[in-house]
Amino acid sequence: MGQPHYTGDHIRKDFPILDTRIHDKPLIYLDNAATTQKPQCVIDAVTRYYTTQNANIHRGIHTLSEAATAKYEAVRQRVGAFIGADANYTVVFVRGATEAINLAAHGFARAWIKANDEILITGMEHHANIVPWQLLCEATDATLRVVPLNETGELNMDEFDRLLNERTKLVALTHASNVLGTVNPVQDICAKARAQGAVSLIDGAQSAPHTPINVAAMDADFFVFSGHKMYGPTGIGVLCGRTEWLERMPPYQGGGGAIHSVTFEKTTFAEPPRKFEAGTPHIAGVLGLGAAIDYVSGIGIDAIAAHERELLLYATDALADIEGVTLIGAARKKVGILSFTMDGIHPHDIAQLLDSHGIAIRAGHHCAQPLMQFYGIHATARASFALYNTQEEIESLANALRAVREVFA
Repeated sequence: MGQPHYTGDHIRKDFPILDTRIHDKPLIYLDNAATTQKPQCVIDAVTRYYTTQNANIHRGIHTLSEAATAKYEAVRQRVGAFIGADANYTVVFVRGATEAINLAAHGFARAWIKANDEILITGMEHHANIVPWQLLCEATDATLRVVPLNETGELNMDEFDRLLNERTKLVALTHASNVLGTVNPVQDICAKARAQGAVSLIDGAQSAPHTPINVAAMDADFFVFSGHKMYGPTGIGVLCGRTEWLERMPPYQGGGGAIHSVTFEKTTFAEPPRKFEAGTPHIAGVLGLGAAIDYVSGIGIDAIAAHERELLLYATDALADIEGVTLIGAARKKVGILSFTMDGIHPHDIAQLLDSHGIAIRAGHHCAQPLMQFYGIHATARASFALYNTQEEIESLANALRAVREVFA
């Protein structure tokens, strides 16, 4: 499809929360990197499940259970198609990107990582892609290595090449930084990891909603993302893994649905993905995620990416003109995330005063404290864009920031 008319009403009308008023002002929601708002079709999918389709899945032989199972598994197929996962990959449903990374870390901790092995991450990672690997290293006496970045917010690839070696067993990095918006060269990195015999994991929480994804072309071993950052429900996410690895990995949790047989002497487990989906899953969340993927696909991810790119460029120019504003991160390739500071004003104060204008942004360290330390700051304010945002909203943001400047003048 062609690029939709984002300045019109037909996209924004799909999101009922955008009619909300905050402090008697129209809501301007620019906190999309934390979570996106939900279109009515997603809300309807969740409601419809609970009102007309509610049943547990997989082992039931009654009509509702069989129908719910079919819908649940159909979403698994749509997720794989959306992210370009071919027959070599399996989609596992989890609570979010954080659980997906922990699942991978758990499997590697028990199966492949040993003393003196190395895990390679980057200096721009979210805590969710740092802490699990730290715990793994503590448990196995492996070593965590960190690829540095430069002041523009891009990875130092010469250092990546130097750090990648025969002891590297896993390379885990973000596809797009939740603070800087930097889009990393993941296809090149995955190829280099594979050539060295290392496994790759890509955190797509900030990329899957905003740019086309093709996991097979990327050649990643694992790719993770969260539904709630892609217009879907909270509490649902995806680990897309190379099937050969998932077959070898031990289960993350034990329980019903994940097993083939159980005796008091021994348990044998089901094949992936069932092996990693113990217990009753978030069925409504999966169906809501399916509706979100259908919605995004109907608009066109390329059109969404182009629109958000225009917003990012417009916002970059608008905020750069404001006295005292410093933009953090100037990578050549970015998604629609803009972090900034204002001289003499704490980011929390910026966010609180913007809220009085009806504008929602995020302020803090964004679960990326090592990155804050690299830039010598404690926090930033962060505006992040989605398909329903407009240039008029960015103009309102810029005007409100000038008003914030006046308060502290």
